[in-house]
Amino acid sequence: MIALHLDDLKQYSDVLRGKNGSEIKVRFVEPRDREELQNYIRSLSAGSRYNRFLGALSELPKMELERFIHVGEADRFTVVATMLVDGFETIVGEARYAFHADTSSVEFGLSIDDRWQGHGIGKALLKNLECRAASFGAERIFGDTLRSNATMIGLARKSGYAFTASPGDWKLVRFAKDIHVEPQDIPCASWRLAATSRSATMSSLAV
Repeated sequence: MIALHLDDLKQYSDVLRGKNGSEIKVRFVEPRDREELQNYIRSLSAGSRYNRFLGALSELPKMELERFIHVGEADRFTVVATMLVDGFETIVGEARYAFHADTSSVEFGLSIDDRWQGHGIGKALLKNLECRAASFGAERIFGDTLRSNATMIGLARKSGYAFTASPGDWKLVRFAKDIHVEPQDIPCASWRLAATSRSATMSSLAV
């Protein structure tokens, strides 16, 4: 696994592009985002919140919000996708992912603001998560969603994920994808650098 320098989160930011060429910034969440992230969750439609959190809620419970805000605890990370809207940086999507060293896999969940769905943000964010998973040295990335969540299932299918039943819950379906990317081929610059650094460290230890 890579050693992240969490005192400088900005170096792990990426700039992506939506369908119309709009600029989307993906960065780790910061403590200053606490209120805006909560407002983002509140602004999602009831259906989108239900799909994202696999149950009914109107906002993140206080303890869960704190878990989202603190990057790196228990190998769990939260990123936000932001765009400039009327001159202000605005959260238009979020994702939370966890690295499971025992299975060399990354598990994730994501959401996109209802008003911005269909603009290619989900596809770009999912591709970015694959970059991040590859940089950890993960061999597989996966997520679980409700069988009724046609939007997420469609996105995963178009992105080359395979589907199986989710262990232990018949209401869920699991989508997974194997990662076959060498560090130097990771298509996100900041994470290619991190992975290359990890690879060089491992090589020096093997000598």
